[in-house]
Amino acid sequence: QVHLVESGGGLVQAGGSLRLSCEISGSIFSINAMGWYRQAPGQQRELVARITEGGSTVYADSVKGRFTISRDNAKNTVSLQMNSLKPEDTGVYSCKVTTTRGVYWGQGTQVTVSS
Repeated sequence: QVHLVESGGGLVQAGGSLRLSCEISGSIFSINAMGWYRQAPGQQRELVARITEGGSTVYADSVKGRFTISRDNAKNTVSLQMNSLKPEDTGVYSCKVTTTRGVYWGQGTQVTVSS
């Protein structure tokens, strides 16, 4: 069993910053990729940022230059530094881990950006 626990969400004013962290525990085997997704009210979940085992990153166009994803293989964590936040960044942010044995999701953490 694999468990993902996100932290770092909250309420912030536009222009502010937040840092999300996802701690991975359990029967971890080979992790291929880690990513952050978000879902705004009434909208589908979308990819925010993704990082592979080798360190290659992919970002949604809407967050390029503002968000940075990073991973700590020794601690089995993946983080998302979010700067210059905008009201449209509001949503539930979830961590996703893809391993050789399956795909796992965290429970999500709320990020609210006020204008």
